[in-house]
Amino acid sequence: MAREVRPVVNLKPYREALALPGLRSLLLVSVLARIPLTAVGVTLTFYVVLDLGRGYGAAGLVGAAATVGAALGAPLLGRLVDRRGLRPVLLLTTVAEGVFWAAAPTLSYPVLLPAAFLAGLLALPVFSLVRQSIAALVPAERRRPAYALDSMSVELSFMVGPALAVALATAVAPRLTLWAVGAGIVASGICFWLLNPPTRAADEPTGPQRSVPRREWLTPRLLAVLAVSLAATLVLGGTDVAVVAVLRAGGEVGWTGVVLAAWAVASLVGGFAYGAVRRSFPPLALMAALSLTTIPVGLGGSHWWLLCLALIPTGALCAPTIAATADAVSRLAPAGVRGLAMGLHGSAVTVGIALGAPLAGAVIDASAPAWGFAVTGAIGFLVALAVLPVELRHRRTPPAAPAPTEPDLASVTP
Repeated sequence: MAREVRPVVNLKPYREALALPGLRSLLLVSVLARIPLTAVGVTLTFYVVLDLGRGYGAAGLVGAAATVGAALGAPLLGRLVDRRGLRPVLLLTTVAEGVFWAAAPTLSYPVLLPAAFLAGLLALPVFSLVRQSIAALVPAERRRPAYALDSMSVELSFMVGPALAVALATAVAPRLTLWAVGAGIVASGICFWLLNPPTRAADEPTGPQRSVPRREWLTPRLLAVLAVSLAATLVLGGTDVAVVAVLRAGGEVGWTGVVLAAWAVASLVGGFAYGAVRRSFPPLALMAALSLTTIPVGLGGSHWWLLCLALIPTGALCAPTIAATADAVSRLAPAGVRGLAMGLHGSAVTVGIALGAPLAGAVIDASAPAWGFAVTGAIGFLVALAVLPVELRHRRTPPAAPAPTEPDLASVTP
């Protein structure tokens, strides 16, 4: 008797999501727009070290200034989108980016430092904007594959952007690389202005609305999701540094690019699987698993191929965790403050990465490279344990009315 042959991978969720009007063009533009944005850090580092003749510490301060500005600016710009609409914010940030990147190659270091902070404060809000638009374009029950695609596009951008910047800075000049990255960011802003993706769903009210009291949306559950987002990227930022340290200690630093690429590929595969499976995995569970699988990675030793194998489980959880947190924020935040909520999510992700790298570095300097994985992974798991009571308290108190769009943070739901 012939048996029915079923596909190994369920592509139906992706087909249904991509069939929605506007989503394909949004994701395509987002991939191209994020490439220059992911190249900002390494481009500024090369310029400060090679053209200005400063040390890596000085370059790190410029990067830190831009990061702090971005963390503060993301929720402010998100709130501005909620109140004034998308195009005014895109106009403001695109002009600000154009001015900074046009002037940056002519600035001395004392001027570049505050300018980088202002540029971060008014940075093009591509990451939070795309996630807000996905919530407007995609019904709640189809957002998981859509956010999985978004997380995979982020991975692709990080695989391409920094590598292109390094190649251009070393083959041509860091000063010209600054202008090239700036031109790419300005072009991205123009593309989004022309595309003008929606920030509210068709059935959600548009225009000025009543101010939503903070206590109605900034709930303990939303704060828990933001804490999970921060902890997840702290683990990822620490892992990035620990990989370099382990390979350097073993005399195999030349394989760093291969190991990081394998880690990114595992994330892409994990993100694709997360969007295709029939069951949703909550962000708290994914982040806890990400943290636990990171702790023993250092046991892989200094051999690059062992490190690649050890990174497969944690890599496979990267994209799903970020996708799940974005999905959760989109469900928990009312439409009137979704831009602000997505901005807070972007800030949490940014702060996590900014904390993870120096934390792992300090641990490695004080002990051994393998402890960079163990300590950051342990911190992530401790955050998961700290957040768990919030969900358990919510589960013990039945809601007054059904809320099918709220995600379950602590258990797997169908």
